[in-house]
Amino acid sequence: MKPFITFCIFSALLLLAACSRNVTRIDAAETPDISGSWNNTDSRLVAEQMINDALSSAWLSNFNEAKNRKPVVIVGMVTNQSHEHITAETFMKDLERSFITTSKVGLVQSGKKREEMRAEKADQQTNASQSSMKKFGLENGADYILQGSINSIVDAHKRKKTVTYQVNLELTNIETNEVVWIGDKKLSKYIKN
Repeated sequence: MKPFITFCIFSALLLLAACSRNVTRIDAAETPDISGSWNNTDSRLVAEQMINDALSSAWLSNFNEAKNRKPVVIVGMVTNQSHEHITAETFMKDLERSFITTSKVGLVQSGKKREEMRAEKADQQTNASQSSMKKFGLENGADYILQGSINSIVDAHKRKKTVTYQVNLELTNIETNEVVWIGDKKLSKYIKN
């Protein structure tokens, strides 16, 4: 009976060791590509490269010469049309961050955050002192809107697969509807199981 109990205890310990999980913290800027899916490094690098490309084209210098000020940009919708779940809002934040870090354009809030700001101003009209209340009608209007999509193409056979992500962005003059810049960035991954 004693060998059986020893065997059971040993088996239980072995089973616990096999089921344990080891987690190690890593630097978010150096995310390893474990699954081959779109990840935060892809999002950050694509955003930085595309914004640098957009800001090095002629529309920016043309605007600066004509208006003698920095243009104001709003990041609109970037839709996910890829085969996997990608949170487009994370990519949109990477685009906004890239715009801000260059200091070449002004950036205004979009979407739900803009509506939240306006709701706060409305609340201040009745609940804040006259000296601290923020007034309506003083927002910076955007000169340009950036919009786009994330797409993917999958080619797979047996245990091998390539995934090509293509991000398409367009910068449009809000007043004239003129498209002043179109950019695309492709990112390919080879995955072998």
